[in-house]
Amino acid sequence: MIEIILDTETTGLSTAQDHRIVEIGCIEMKDQIPTNKIFHTYINPEREVSQEAYKVHGYSNEFLGNQKTFKEIANDFLGFIKGKQLVIHNADFDLGFLNYELRKINNKPIDKNNVVNTLELARKKFPGAQNSLDALCKRYNIDNSKREKHSALVDCKLLKEVYVNLIGQKEPKLDLQSIDVIDYQNSKIDNKNRAKKIIEPTVDELKLHKKYLSSVLSKNYFK
Repeated sequence: MIEIILDTETTGLSTAQDHRIVEIGCIEMKDQIPTNKIFHTYINPEREVSQEAYKVHGYSNEFLGNQKTFKEIANDFLGFIKGKQLVIHNADFDLGFLNYELRKINNKPIDKNNVVNTLELARKKFPGAQNSLDALCKRYNIDNSKREKHSALVDCKLLKEVYVNLIGQKEPKLDLQSIDVIDYQNSKIDNKNRAKKIIEPTVDELKLHKKYLSSVLSKNYFK
């Protein structure tokens, strides 16, 4: 199966306030192994970035104003993801923005049924726990030190590692039954000949033992 790890960055948190996408990152995987095919682009949102969003990703209005618009990159993006399953953390957020952008240019929305939401997977696997991308990286010992600010491509690389762990159940386990089987199979000891050698007591040892028994029996320990 071919899958696309996908992440976006935006000008804000709500499409109801006409916030837009400023970055898309995608990493292709086949059978959970990266194919080295990547789609990554910055996008001119045609509006200002909110202060809150700027603190998160650091993309300025000046920088984004020199990028292509979503309409200009849409065909390349859709061609890259066509026929592939999408893997997104907190998919409702990213998918909501992507479909908002697609509606603006009169394109069909992305089908939610073709999306794996890793946040939902994590919540089922670790109910009641923190399941942000950073929390999952910590749980699986994934180095996220480069994530000083949010970046769609960096987050895709981290999510790729998290996703493989989530579906592969890579937590350390002790399979004692298997260990026992391996030990016996690899053992060079001939169990048939173990404990067959009998060591007889010497004459002196028998005399000492007889003397000891006589001394014990001559005393009454049950008075």
